[in-house]
Amino acid sequence: MRRAIFPGSFDPLTLGHSDIIRRGVTLFDELIIAIGSNAEKKYMFSIEQRMQFITAAFQSEPKIKVFTYKGLTVDFCKKMDAEFILRGLRNPADFEFEKAIAHTNRKLSEIETVFLLTSSGKSYISSSIVRDVIRNGGDYTVLVPDTVRTS
Repeated sequence: MRRAIFPGSFDPLTLGHSDIIRRGVTLFDELIIAIGSNAEKKYMFSIEQRMQFITAAFQSEPKIKVFTYKGLTVDFCKKMDAEFILRGLRNPADFEFEKAIAHTNRKLSEIETVFLLTSSGKSYISSSIVRDVIRNGGDYTVLVPDTVRTS
């Protein structure tokens, strides 16, 4: 079975994430969306909210599973028996950053990282931009799946 992990904070899930997930799921027998937790980071949405956003968005896709994890992504991959890490690339800066992580992960565990380019119409979207739009009362709904709503 070809199993991949798509790790991230997903704070919140964006249309860019959804694009990578919908295209990535066609490449693997199972895609695990892994919501990472970093004690150093301050999140806008709780881990429960983020899990709910993702689960609701992909409830009709049986090949997608959603989990949370702490620690190294490669350790989570071993625990889940995943051979691949899926990552999305929006721009050259993403590539340089992700390349260093992929090389490190490969050195630590021999796991393969698969990169997909975000669709051009979504390459400008990032979770940090969405959070800024939310904080400032803008219409963030054009940047996220319908399952992502705040009160």
